[in-house]
This record gives sequence, structure tokens and C-alpha cells, in this order.
Amino acid sequence: MSSTNQKKRQKFSFAALSCLIMTVCLSVHGQAKLVAVNAESDRWTLAPEGAIHWSVATDKRLPHGDHIEMSGRKISAVVRYGANANRQLTLNRVIYWPTLRIIPGPNALDGAQYRSYLTRTYATADIVPLVMVNGKALKTGPLKQVTLDGILTISHQPQQGLTLVRTLFPSMNRGAFFERWELQNTSSRYIRVAVAARQQTEQLTGVYGVYVIETAVTGQPRTTLKPGQSMTTGITFSARLQSEPAQTLSLPDEEYSRRAFLETLNTSLVLSTPDPLLNRAFAFAKIRASESLFDTKMGLVHSPGGGRYYAGVWTNDQVEYAGPFFPFLGYTSANQASLNAYRLFARLMKPDYGRIWASLEMEGDLPCCSKDRGDAAMYAYGAARFSLAAGDPAIAAELWPAINWALEYCRRHTNAEGVVESKTDEMEGRLPAGTANLSTSALAYGALRSAANLGRALGHADTAQLYERRADTLHQAIENYFGADIQGFHTYRYFKEHQTLRHWICLPLTMGILDRKKGTIQALLTRLWTPEGLAVEAGDPQIWDRGTLYALRGIFMAGETETGLSYLRTYTRQRLVGNHVPYAVEASPEGGQAHLSAESALYGRVITEGLFGILPTGFQSFTCLPRLPAAWPEMRLSGMKAFGRDSDVLVVRSGDQIRLVVSQQNRIIFDKTNPADTAFTVQW
Repeated sequence: MSSTNQKKRQKFSFAALSCLIMTVCLSVHGQAKLVAVNAESDRWTLAPEGAIHWSVATDKRLPHGDHIEMSGRKISAVVRYGANANRQLTLNRVIYWPTLRIIPGPNALDGAQYRSYLTRTYATADIVPLVMVNGKALKTGPLKQVTLDGILTISHQPQQGLTLVRTLFPSMNRGAFFERWELQNTSSRYIRVAVAARQQTEQLTGVYGVYVIETAVTGQPRTTLKPGQSMTTGITFSARLQSEPAQTLSLPDEEYSRRAFLETLNTSLVLSTPDPLLNRAFAFAKIRASESLFDTKMGLVHSPGGGRYYAGVWTNDQVEYAGPFFPFLGYTSANQASLNAYRLFARLMKPDYGRIWASLEMEGDLPCCSKDRGDAAMYAYGAARFSLAAGDPAIAAELWPAINWALEYCRRHTNAEGVVESKTDEMEGRLPAGTANLSTSALAYGALRSAANLGRALGHADTAQLYERRADTLHQAIENYFGADIQGFHTYRYFKEHQTLRHWICLPLTMGILDRKKGTIQALLTRLWTPEGLAVEAGDPQIWDRGTLYALRGIFMAGETETGLSYLRTYTRQRLVGNHVPYAVEASPEGGQAHLSAESALYGRVITEGLFGILPTGFQSFTCLPRLPAAWPEMRLSGMKAFGRDSDVLVVRSGDQIRLVVSQQNRIIFDKTNPADTAFTVQW
């Protein structure tokens, strides 16, 4: 978000609160646990125009390296960058072409066909522009600064009178990745500069024919730069089918396209709070959530990324996590990709009610996997939420039969004790899940509640009432079957025989089941919370951000606003300005903290559903139970696109009450003041 837009949208001063330290004490069995947010461990700082900076020149904690993923419709790149002890750049570009599939070799590992994307790794010295400065080869200087704003910018210290700035980004629509070099004369004398053109070409035979992989450096004739003048060159990494015409790639046009994409996101669903960290992290989450879209023979799809998951759809990442968020953001392509995912899985739903696949990978050619993870519950929950938030009766009517099928599947897999069975969960056997787990039943419960709202919106009143009754019954069954005292906490066991705390005990909170909220929150934050986020299980070193983000959303929904804010700030500071930035990650140590896309959508939902408490109830209606922290006078979501409208949602403190103002096209459509912790019902 530009500083101009920021000033327009923020009606109150953030300066007095920008350095606020939030702490919370939780009393558990007479012991207090203190969580504090501080800036001592920060490596990055917030910068103007929506960026974050790493000042390498002043960093005394070197060497340091990090990685970030950036994606376009035909390409994704995991860029590993850093500085050694001498502040020299280390750079490794791992580039994936998701729809240029390769043929696994005879000695490939089992399952290699599911990851058989064309990929190439380009290290620092693999292809470097040969820059001649006054007849001598340029030696790049030490690093000065690294900037992230949806584009990676690397600035060097001056060398031979020239300052080098590298700008790295993917093409938004083509199979190409770019690295622009800007060489500026920062001396007081004239400098002669020339860049030699270079090109490398490789061919290999893949699934779809012969692929041509090219790297090219744009040459520049010898030019005399005056003090302050600049010259631009660049490196292009691209791949295509040999049968396709050679791509005409314009680096300036491609960069303009990338920046236009970022500006679109910057002006939609803008978060304004007194906390600049949360505002900036939310803006970054929109980028990662929205960029991981790929053109495939299935159509446009959203995929997780992370160097492993491309050109496919999953019932958890795309259907459950990301789909319900995109209508709020209003990015048309992401909405279309989500709708495609719901349609693709709907085609798997047969009259015999056999299970659906958990994923459709490699452009749909390779479905996976062998066990039911509760995928029907994931589908019903995500599709119902998406249909309501999209605000389009035609889309809802199209998806309604699939939602009914998924809920009927859940009913048919309900055991004698009233909870929904599944062979495993979205952890896919990494940890035991019994024959019936809390995740599947909690999702089925949330699906029934949202499907009831959807049914009423579509005029299916009888079905809506049926789903409400089934939800009430399942709620009680969840309490009877999973409710337990575990490790001293009045919370839930994850499956019947389980006696260890699991991160998914947070799921009832996010579905509005608050019977055991106190013990659950205590268990999450005193036994499962770690410096990296929420552990999957007590005593297990695995961290999965999806559990952390569900838990943070649930804590806000449960009304524990100050606790939620404290832990959200702690998590946000770690992910936004710590050592691995700027997005939510999949897991640690598994996957090396990959920047999976749907986790960023889950971060967005901590804000929209947790902090603001927005729950779609119809095509033009929602309930809103905002959780305004005590130190904040107000908070705002501007440019919310859910329900087919462009809305601004303003929450203001009014004495000991909360005022909610919703406006559309500068016209106030809702303005009401309620006691704190009371839900508003908004309808137009």
C-alpha cells in the first residue's frame, strides 16, 4: 500500500502505539507463562511503500541466508539469498515450470511422478553479466540492503564507481524468471560501461515433447555514464516447448505486469489497525496467497507451491484453507481458480458414495492418495463458505449438489457414537489419528452450519433445518466422544485412545464450539506453543503453521482478544521481520519452512474471521463479532469484496461499547452500536 493510500485509510495516529509491547500472563495450575513481543531479535525492518528491509551493511549476525518463493501462471521460483561473513552475496535460484513435465528416470524414487516438474537450479556464478567498467570487469561489491515487497531487490555497495541493484521477479503469465541489473554511476566522474550479451540453450525430451531451456543476458553497447546516470541489463531464465514459437520477452513490460498485480492487491482488502506489523503482514499474506496460480489443462488452479506441489488441487489447501478467503480479497483470478477446484472435486462424487481423492496432481493426471483424510468434510466446509462469501446465487446453486453429497458422505461415515470417521487426517499418517478424529468431525460440524445458511439463501428451508438439527447432534457427539481432561487440561482428546495434546484441539473454537474454550486455550498456549509457533503434539518437535493459524483464529473467536493479539504479534514478528520472512510457512523441520501459499490465506482469515469476526450467512448478509483490543480506538478493513460488493468495514470503540459501520461506494449501509462481545447482523 502506498504511503498516500495509507494516510487516506488510517483516520487515527499509529505513531503512539507502534512501539507498544503486548504481554499476557496465563495462570495454569498456579504457574504463569509470559509471552512478550520485542524487537531485539528482528533482522528486518518495516520500510515505506509496503516493503521490508534487511540492512546487511549494519548486520553483525553474519553469515545469514534465507529463501522466498515467487510465482506466476507458468513458473515458480524458490530464491535462496544471503550474505557470507564478508557481506558477499550468496544466490541460488531454483526454478520450476509446473506444466513442463519430465519423465522420471528408471532409478527414480517411488512417487517421483508426482513431483516430475521441469526444474533447474542456477547458482550465483552460473550465469553472470560480464560488465566492463573503463575496460575492466566489474567486481560486485558487498551487500548493502535487501528489500522485499512482492519483488526481491538486492542492493550492493559501490564498486569501481558503480552501484549495482538486482531486482528479481517471475513473469506473471509466461514461463520466465527475471533478474534486472541496474548500474548507477555514483561517482563524481564519467564512467564507460559495456555489457556483453550471453545465451545458453539446453534441450531435453519430456512428457509433452522437446523442451527448450534458455538463459540469456541482455547485452548493452559501450556507454559513457555521467554521474548519477544508470544503465540497465538483465538475466532471463525461461523454458518452453520446442513446438511453440520463441518467446519475445520484454523485461520492462514483465516487471510492469508484476508491479500491476501487486498494486491490485494493495488496494483491495486493506487492513488498517494501530499495529503496523499486523497491517504489513496481512498485506504480504495477500501476495503469497494470490500469486500461486497456474494455467493447466484443468484450467486455472491455485496450488500450494513450496517446491513440491504445483499444477494441482488439494481438498485441504485449496478447498478448505484458501477458497473461503479469496472472495473477501476479490482477486478475480483467485476466485476463478477456487471455483475450478470445487468443480474438479465435484466431478469425483459418484452415486455409490465412494470416497473422493485428496488431491488431483500433475494437471489432474495423477489423483492421490489411498486413504480418506476427512476430505468430504473439508469439501463441504470450504465450498459452503466460498459459496456464501462469493455472493453469487448461480455459483451457489451449481455447488449445492456437491455440498449435499459431501455431507451425506459424512453422515454415512458416522459411527455409533455420532462422530464422523476417517482413515486419517490432513497430517496423512505422520501421527496416529485413530478411526475417528476431532478434525474430521469439527469440519463436518462447521460445514453443516454453513450449509444450513446456504440452504436458506437458496430457498431450501427444509434442508437447512435438517442440517441445523444434524449440527446440534454432532455438537453433542463431539463433546461426548472427544471431550476429556488431557494432561491436566479440560479440553479434547484427538481420537478415542489418545492421551496427548494435539494442535487440532483448536478446531472446535474456529467452528464456534466454545464449551471447553478455557482449558483448550490454556493447553494450546502453555503446552503446545513454542518460539516457532504451535507444535503438532506435546513433546513433538514438528511445527505446522496451519495449526498455529487455526488456533490464533479460534482464540479470537472465543473472545480472548488480548491473549490472541499478544500471540498473533509474537508469531507475526517472527514471520515478518525475523530470520525467515515474510510469509507463513508450511512446516518445520519438514519441508524446510517452505512458503506454501494457502497458509498465507489462513493468516488472512485470522484477521477477517478472527479479529473482525466476519461470518457469511447469506449472499448479502453476514454476522460480525469484532474483537477490538483494549488499546485500539478503531480498526478497519477497506475494499472488502465479499458478497459481490466493495465494502468498507469500520470498528470503533464508543465508551464501553463497539460501533460497527459498513459502507459501500461512500454510502453507509449499516451503522449500529452494540455492547462489547455482541455480534452484529449485517444485511442489505
